[in-house]
Amino acid sequence: MKKNALVLVVGGLLIFGLRISVFGSDIAWQEIGRENRNLATVLIDPDNPNIIYIGANNSVLKTEDGGKSWKNTLTIKGQNKSVNSLKFSPADRNAIYVATGNGLFYSANCGKSWDRVFKGRSYSENECTAFVVLPLGIYLGTKEGLFVSNDLGRSWHKETGKLSNSHIITIASSFKEPESIYLACVDGIFKSKDKGLSWEKIFNVHPTEGDSDHEEKIEGQDEEEQFSDIRYLTLDPNNLNHLYLATSRGVYRSQDKGGSWDLLSGAGLIQRDVKFLLVSGESQLYAVNKSGIFKYDNDHWQELSLGLMATEISFLALDNQNNLYAASDKGLFKREHFSLKDKEKYDALTLYSRNEPKIGEIQKAAVRYAQVEPEKIKEWRRLAAKRALLPNLSVGIDRDNNRTTSSSIWGIYGNGSTPGRYYIGPDDQTRYKNKNYSISLTWELGDLIYSDAQTSIDARSRLTTQLRGDILDEVTKLYFERLRVKVELDNLSIEDKKKRFEKELKLQELTASLDGLTGGYFSQHLVKDGS
Repeated sequence: MKKNALVLVVGGLLIFGLRISVFGSDIAWQEIGRENRNLATVLIDPDNPNIIYIGANNSVLKTEDGGKSWKNTLTIKGQNKSVNSLKFSPADRNAIYVATGNGLFYSANCGKSWDRVFKGRSYSENECTAFVVLPLGIYLGTKEGLFVSNDLGRSWHKETGKLSNSHIITIASSFKEPESIYLACVDGIFKSKDKGLSWEKIFNVHPTEGDSDHEEKIEGQDEEEQFSDIRYLTLDPNNLNHLYLATSRGVYRSQDKGGSWDLLSGAGLIQRDVKFLLVSGESQLYAVNKSGIFKYDNDHWQELSLGLMATEISFLALDNQNNLYAASDKGLFKREHFSLKDKEKYDALTLYSRNEPKIGEIQKAAVRYAQVEPEKIKEWRRLAAKRALLPNLSVGIDRDNNRTTSSSIWGIYGNGSTPGRYYIGPDDQTRYKNKNYSISLTWELGDLIYSDAQTSIDARSRLTTQLRGDILDEVTKLYFERLRVKVELDNLSIEDKKKRFEKELKLQELTASLDGLTGGYFSQHLVKDGS
């Protein structure tokens, strides 16, 4: 009884801890890239989230089943095979553009075939870094200037002046206001109000090299990042007056189309050098830095990448159900969106074990595998009771074979002149050949109430019950210990590789123990998504 009470207390504390952890931190990430690594970008069909495109270091891959299977749709050839950006044409969802290290490619049929529509004259011009597709033109940024096409890529002209040879980082615009274009380059932020005919600088940035006021060079920066603070620029699709700028000093926000800027709070961000920004249709701001993925709420950054097994995150995207996707060096990861209503429907324990068999199923599997089911004892008693109805059968055979022969002298024949002759012969013969059979049936009527077999069953049932209890205790302990390790793993920093490895190893050990007690049932019934 004390043992059961202890299990209940521990289970209650664990569930309480799970509730704090889940609703205070993050939902688990699922790897859906299926061994495709070193991803730079991801594009999700806005109408069908099962259709996803990813950019690897030399190819574009596509899935039509939410990541269960992938196929290569474009292979990049040449010296620079990077895939830097993927976008749909706003006017046609079947049309896709991809900016690569070897030019700009276009597909009119969802990636079935591709044409290169831009090729630069130099290595730097050929590396396309960013682009936007607007009603009257395509604006393409490279590492050596801005190019514009007004005929869907059939011809191009290079911008002159300030942007003629600048390294373009990001281009932002909206189909709703195509005349306003924002461009981020290593020299600052530029804005055009007339569809690219003229440009004005709206954010000035000083080169970081030799800047005595700048913090020490951050480990892992790209070479070009060491000469500029600018990292990424994006618009709020819900409010086109709002712009967000990622820099090595933090995130800046403009609420008047770049007229003025303010630096957002860095509380909770861990590192100020932000690489990427994403704004949802509900104006929710997400940021990526070397420490992970963060969400901005009430002047504070909350980390979302706990449990995400990646060291370098390149790109974020949202589908039409607000599920979050992260392209990284370790593959493509998906985080399901849970609203407050979802959290009311699912308690913490359900959230953490939703892709696993339930504890009751595991207990049944362990008992079944050990052959210590309660039904087995009932079957023993049932068969013992039926045995009392069967009689004791005795069969006997008695056989008597006797033969008796008596001989005597019984006659004399002769006269005076002839000697007498004696005749000897049987006097009497008796033969016996007898067989006797016997069959008897007896019942022990007392066995209908209690028998010696019941005594044996009682002893075996006590041992079976004890063994079943030990097995149930063991699998229950292992099951909830495994959940606890998952919680601890989620709360480790993405950079704490040693502890993460130890927790992952412990998770595998507990999984193997559960498989050993259930005959492999646990792993066979796990939903393969990343757990």
